[in-house]
Formats: sequence, structure tokens, C-alpha cells
Amino acid sequence: MGYDYILFDLDGTLTDSSVGITNSVMYALKKYGIVVNDRSELYKFIGPCLIDSFEKFYGFSKEEAKAAVEYYREYYRDKGIFENLVYDGVEDLLKTLKDKNKALIVATSKPEIFAKQVLEHFDIAKYFTYIAGSNLEGTRINKDEVIRYAIKSCSIVDLSKAIMVGDREHDIVGAKEVGISSIGVLFGYGSRSELEKAGADFIVDTVADAGKILLG
Repeated sequence: MGYDYILFDLDGTLTDSSVGITNSVMYALKKYGIVVNDRSELYKFIGPCLIDSFEKFYGFSKEEAKAAVEYYREYYRDKGIFENLVYDGVEDLLKTLKDKNKALIVATSKPEIFAKQVLEHFDIAKYFTYIAGSNLEGTRINKDEVIRYAIKSCSIVDLSKAIMVGDREHDIVGAKEVGISSIGVLFGYGSRSELEKAGADFIVDTVADAGKILLG
């Protein structure tokens, strides 16, 4: 195998951001008179583009979804962003990969500015060569777009040396569309069936299992 460029999703892959994201979604939905008592119902918002999720799961129009994202950010900017934690074993894996001269890259649909804040807050930004995310105005939100942007920004030419690690189907589909390998992780918010259907090259249960593949 021998992967030199390793792209990581953020939410559900590097960090468990469920509390902050679901609290932010709850805050936004309340603006429309929608109250959700079971937090797990909102886990489907973790990973995919927020505008698409508000449209898909609650039938919002494009304009309503854009407004809902702004409400979401009202809560997220000050509170939700830090209602988060790094998964056990992640920092050790990042350090080991970095020591092995692997180029580590974040590729997330989260706005790039927020992704950088999260990674700096937990003091793991230092392990990454590049942090790629979406734009606040709602562009570069699809995972394939983010991956292409990351690959171009890092001047990666040999795609066979690159692999995407993520927990949801859009991570896997985005990787396939760009032409790189993928690892689906089960400690995040996607199911085995979701990752299998998306066509993940590898599916792992733990951070340690991901490390075995990434370290060859």
C-alpha cells in the first residue's frame, strides 16, 4: 500500500463533535418552532453539508436552509465549537504518522475557519500540512470539492499515494469521485452498511485499526 498523503475528515473521525453540533442544530430548529428531544435523531447532521441536511431532513427551502445555517452558527461560534473532544488514540496516531514523514491533511465540509479553530483548540493543528474546508458563504461544500482543493493545494500528483479517512458515506463517495482510496471508520457516525454501500476500500472499528492500514 504505502500511503504518503493521508486526508482526514474532522467531525466523527478526529473528534467527537456530537454535543456541539446537535446543540447547534437544536438551536436553529427552535427558530422554526421545531423541538427535538432525542439528540440521536440529529446525528445525521454530523458530516454532510448543513444546507443539504436542513433541506433533506426537514423539507426546508434553499433560503430557509441558508437562514437555518446562520442560526446554527450563532450558537456554534461561541459554544458549540468547543463542545467537542478528540477521540482516544487519535493524537498518538497523528504523531506516529508525522514521525514517519506522512503528509497529514484535513478535508472537511465544515467551514475552514472553524476547522482551524477546533484543531488549534485541541493542539493538534501542528500535525497537519494543510487544513482544507468549505467557505463560509456556502461554496466548496461537497466532499469531492474539498478533497480536490486539498490535493491541488498540496501539489499531490500521484493519487495512488493518497487516502481519505472518514466516517460517513460522503467521505467515501468523495474519495472515489476524485480517484483516491478510502478508509471508513466505525467509531464515528456512519454504519458499516452505509460505508460498504458507498464503496470504502477498508472499514475499521478503531483508531488503532486505521493506524495499521496507514502505517502499512
